Amino acid sequence: MRDHLLATRLWLAIGFLVSAAVPVFAQIGHPAAAAERSGQARSSGLVRRVTIEDAVQLALEQNLGIQIQRINPRIQDLAIAQTRASWAPTLQSNTSNISANQPVTNVFAGSQDKVTDSTFQTSFGISQQLPTGANYSVSWDSSRAKSSNFFNTFDPQLRSNVEFNITQPLLRDVRIDAVRQQLETNEKLRELSDVDLRATITQTVRGVRNAYWDLVATIDNLDAQQRSLELAQRLLADNEKRVQIGTMAPIDIVEAQAEVARNEEAVIVAEAAIEQAKDNLRALIFDPSMPDFWTVGIEPADAAPFQAQAVDLEAAVAYALENRSDIVQAKNGLDRTDISVRYLQNQILPAVNATLSYGLTGLGGTQFVPVDFGAITDSTFGRDVLSQRGFGSVIGDVFSNSYPTWSLGVQIQYPLGTSASEASLARARLEHSQTRTQIRNLELQAVAEVRNTARQVQTNQKRIDSARAARELAERRLEAEEKKFAAGIQTSFFVFQAQRDLAQARTNEVRAILDYNKSQVDFEAAQEVPLR
Repeated sequence: MRDHLLATRLWLAIGFLVSAAVPVFAQIGHPAAAAERSGQARSSGLVRRVTIEDAVQLALEQNLGIQIQRINPRIQDLAIAQTRASWAPTLQSNTSNISANQPVTNVFAGSQDKVTDSTFQTSFGISQQLPTGANYSVSWDSSRAKSSNFFNTFDPQLRSNVEFNITQPLLRDVRIDAVRQQLETNEKLRELSDVDLRATITQTVRGVRNAYWDLVATIDNLDAQQRSLELAQRLLADNEKRVQIGTMAPIDIVEAQAEVARNEEAVIVAEAAIEQAKDNLRALIFDPSMPDFWTVGIEPADAAPFQAQAVDLEAAVAYALENRSDIVQAKNGLDRTDISVRYLQNQILPAVNATLSYGLTGLGGTQFVPVDFGAITDSTFGRDVLSQRGFGSVIGDVFSNSYPTWSLGVQIQYPLGTSASEASLARARLEHSQTRTQIRNLELQAVAEVRNTARQVQTNQKRIDSARAARELAERRLEAEEKKFAAGIQTSFFVFQAQRDLAQARTNEVRAILDYNKSQVDFEAAQEVPLR
């Protein structure tokens, strides 16, 4: 009779387990149920559903790091314009009116107690430094001078001068000078700003894609932890039923309660990881000035894919050696060093400059008859006007080349002993050699990094197959342990252990898929930028 009662209770327990397990297992693999469980973890309020390409586009538009870097090319454009301004002509003009009163110092001043000289003068000119290293200036000066000095021939005196000067280097500064060196350097820095911008975009896109897959993985991990919690809760409920029908001692449900508590903790940690992953992605793709920046939810629309990718290592290495930002930046630095070497080689040459000056002048005003010293009396000095020439006549003298003045010369300068330019040239050559070695080192690092990321892609691809097989085996093992436990030939400890193993297997599968997708992202990025 007792054996019959035990057999009846055992069959009732098995029936209860089967009836309870069917809907649970049906829900575990159901996509809608998984989506519902993931939705429970989302915060209330506005939720933005984005694909991975949407996230990349948002980052390109709103990421602060990219916005900062986009300003640098414009800054370099202005630096080039500023350097070119050194060749712009400069206009000069001056107007002055000078009055000077001097005490009488000789007897020729007559009876007056002071001599007053007043001059009104204007000047206008243009000067410019040319891209050939030459510089020129053209000036036109005009003046009107009046004096109380009795012995001045002209009063007032009108004068006009036109002068042209040019200096052309013949050795030093003829092929390259400080302005041209700065211009070429700034143009290289402008190219470098484009490389830096491209590197920033690549690094940001890499960060966005990895952050997106991290978020997808944390959601999948939460789903796996919730499944484990459901299994633990179901087993706890079954054990409580067994206690009620007398097939299990009350003390035996303590282990099931502990397992539920452990899985609840794992779910809490997984939910927190989702929020952290959302913050990481939010900081990369959203504008912080958005009023709901910290409250808007993010729902990834793409599931973590697993698509086997063939790795062309040889092509990837060749592309990296040609296009990686750190190598291009180092080559740009080598070009700038070449410019410095060319400039400093030119600076150690003697300064040999050809100079040309040509001037024209005109004179006019009211011209008096020269003083006849024999006719001077103690009375008033008197003089007769000889001629009057207006300013038009003065200008006519200038442009008719009536009074030309010219000079042609050669200036030579050469420092004695070791010059500063020679020391700077030696230093620039050492820096040039150092940069070439640095490029070789960067190329070695680039090849090693590309090879390593390619290896990671292949390794993670194999890990997925292994993790998937381990998860399927863990599911079958749990099913077997549950059947043994229901039949009374196994304790709940082995069921709990199988549940933990299944949870870990699911986590490992999620992690393997995540690592595979991130390794693909890194493999593409390593061909463009250094990953460190």
